[in-house]
Amino acid sequence: MPRTARDVVFVDGVRTPFGKAGPKGLYAQTRADDLVVRAIRELMRRNPSLPPGRVDEVAIAATTQIGDQGLTIGRSAAVLAGLPKSVPGYAVDRMCAGAMTAVTSTGAGIAFGAYDVAIAGGVEHMGRHPMGEGVDPNPRFLAEKLVDPSALVMGSTAENLHDRYPEITKERADAYAVRSQRKVAAAYADGKIQPDLVPAAVRSAELGWGLATEDEPPRPGTTAEGLAALKTPFRVHGNVTAGNAAGLNDGATACLLAAEDVAGELGLTPRMRLVDFSFAGVEPEVMGVGPVPATERLLARNALGMDDIGLIEINEAFAVQVLAFLEHFKIADDDARVNPWGGAIALGHPLAASGVRLMNQLSRLFEERPDVRYGLTTMCVGMGMGGSVLWENVIWEGAK
Repeated sequence: MPRTARDVVFVDGVRTPFGKAGPKGLYAQTRADDLVVRAIRELMRRNPSLPPGRVDEVAIAATTQIGDQGLTIGRSAAVLAGLPKSVPGYAVDRMCAGAMTAVTSTGAGIAFGAYDVAIAGGVEHMGRHPMGEGVDPNPRFLAEKLVDPSALVMGSTAENLHDRYPEITKERADAYAVRSQRKVAAAYADGKIQPDLVPAAVRSAELGWGLATEDEPPRPGTTAEGLAALKTPFRVHGNVTAGNAAGLNDGATACLLAAEDVAGELGLTPRMRLVDFSFAGVEPEVMGVGPVPATERLLARNALGMDDIGLIEINEAFAVQVLAFLEHFKIADDDARVNPWGGAIALGHPLAASGVRLMNQLSRLFEERPDVRYGLTTMCVGMGMGGSVLWENVIWEGAK
C-alpha cells in the first residue's frame, strides 16, 4: 500500500538534574537505569491523556553500554518504569549524539508510519562508567594511521581545533565560558530551567536519602581571571581547561514524540515540529567541527540560510567547538540566538543524554518566541561526527 510521510511533533521533554561525576557527586550511589526510569515516569505523569499502551517504542541511548547502562536499556528502562510489557525498547550508541539519534530514529519511524508515539532519551553515569570503560580500540587505527592518536582523547581534539582556528584564542574561549555560566545563572533566577527538571532520589551511605532538585555543575561565580589561571591538561601551554569545557557528568533525559494527527487525537499538546535532520563525518582528530557539515547539509536540503534560523541550541562540549561553528557561519560570539539560557559548559554534558536537553530548551524557547519559525539543535560527536536537527515552532505567528 502507498505510504505518505506524516508530520512528527515533539510533545514534551524532561530530564533529571545533572550531577558531577565522581565519588562526591550527586548520583555517586544512584544507578544509571534508575535515573532514566525517573525521567520516563515523569514524562508519563505529565501527559495523563496518553494511555501507556499507546507508546510504540522506547529508545534510550548510553555511550558506555555496560553494567547499569547495559541490558538493552531502552527495553529494561521501559519495564522498570511500569510501561506495559507489550511496549518494546532498544539501546542507542552514537556517543554524545545518542539521545539525538534516539529522537531522529524514532521520529523517522513515526513519519514512516511504523509508530504513532515513541519515547526517546539518553542516560550517562560517567562516575560509574568513565568514557572508554571496557573499550578495546582496534590497533589498526594507529598502526595504519587511520586516525591521529589524539583522536581518541576528546580534550586533545579540542586543542587540535584551536590549531585549525588560530583566531580562536584561549581568552576568547574563556570569555565564551563565562557567558555560558552567567546565562545559566540568569535562567535559573528567572525560573526558565526548572520546568524541565524532574526531582530524583539520591542515596548516600553516609547521609541517607536525599532529593536532587537542581543541576550540580554550574559555577555562577566564574570569572575570566579565574579561568585564565587554570591548568591546560591536554597540552603544555595549551588552550583547553576544565573551565572552558563541559565537565564529567551524570544524568538522564527523555522526551515524547508523536505523529501530529495522533497527538491531536490523544489530547497531547505539541511544542515543536520535526523538519529534518542530518549527520556528517569529519576527521576524528578535529571532531568538534562536526556540526558545521551536518548543518550545511541540513540547510541546503531545506533551501534555508543561517539567517532563517531564529534559535540555536548547540552543545558546549568545548568552547572552541562552539566558536568554530560560529566562526564558520559568521555568527558573533555573543549572538542572542545561540544558547540563550546557557549550555553544557555550565549545566554539564552527560554524553548520550545531552541531545534531548538541547531539544527541551529549544522547545521552551519556542513557547516564548512566536516570532521565531525555525530552530536548530546541533552537537559534535566523538570519533569525528556532527549531528543537527531542524525544528519548526508550532506557534509561529507567521502561520496564522
